[in-house]
Amino acid sequence: MLAPAPVGDASPVHDPVLIREGGTYHLFSTGIGGDGGQGLISARTSTDLATWRRSPAPFARMPEWAARAIPGARNLWAPDISYVNGRYRLYYSVSTFGSNRSAIGLATSPTLDPAKPGYGWRDEGMVVESRPADDFNAIDPNFFADGDGRHWLALGSFWTGLKLFELDPRTGKPLRPGAKPVAIASRPVPQGAPSIVEAPFLFEHGGWHWLIASYDYCCKGVNSTYYTVIGRSKSVTGPYLGRDGSSMLAGGGTILLRADLQEKERFRGPGHAGHMRDADGTDVIVFHAYDRQNKGAPTLRVAKLRWGADGWPTAEPR
Repeated sequence: MLAPAPVGDASPVHDPVLIREGGTYHLFSTGIGGDGGQGLISARTSTDLATWRRSPAPFARMPEWAARAIPGARNLWAPDISYVNGRYRLYYSVSTFGSNRSAIGLATSPTLDPAKPGYGWRDEGMVVESRPADDFNAIDPNFFADGDGRHWLALGSFWTGLKLFELDPRTGKPLRPGAKPVAIASRPVPQGAPSIVEAPFLFEHGGWHWLIASYDYCCKGVNSTYYTVIGRSKSVTGPYLGRDGSSMLAGGGTILLRADLQEKERFRGPGHAGHMRDADGTDVIVFHAYDRQNKGAPTLRVAKLRWGADGWPTAEPR
């Protein structure tokens, strides 16, 4: 049973992802708050998905390769966490706001518990980069292992939309360096305008691959227009379609999270959702929304996915 609402150190939290090690939930998010003031990745823990506490940040300083590769970068954004081949993989973004001169890096550790032997994050370097001539932005990574044992990295923010790279299962880096990524989501826009979609997250349920993505604008406090959509496909490479058959390659999909339009609604702009399947099989998503009662601060939200008779989920924020 999920608790009514996160408490404790639940703000500021932006772009959260969640994983469980033993009896502890570990939450990672963009480097604002809870990271020792370094502007790097923030970390928190909970034993019940309700009360959150700060935990040691994975990075004490910007990785040297990142500082060289992306001039002007001061923060690490939008992490992703998974457990692969006996090590935790933490993918993260390096960029400057509004630019696609960006890169995704990788760090690994055998455990998430600082008290356990062997704890410590090993820098694995750059995974994917984008440059101004590219039609995508290498931020917002999400790792996914399909049922056939193939590994993938979804990514993207604006430009021409969300992309998918196949990974080498051994290294966690592109299987075919230089290969063109697969497009999995985009929104039609006027010539020269960006595709306003970001934050992909892939998971499997009921024989389908599911893609979560965020539409419209984050990062504007209570004026944020962010909302979250979901689509499904029999193939990891798509096409991902909404309940009504609309394609996420054409701005379609089914709305999963959106702030109530009533003025009394407290949390605005819910988005950048991350999925976790708990030990009991419950599908949980974490996301951020902007709190009208706390100066628009980005705040952690937790929801359970309830699967309907039609095979589609609804989110129940708690």
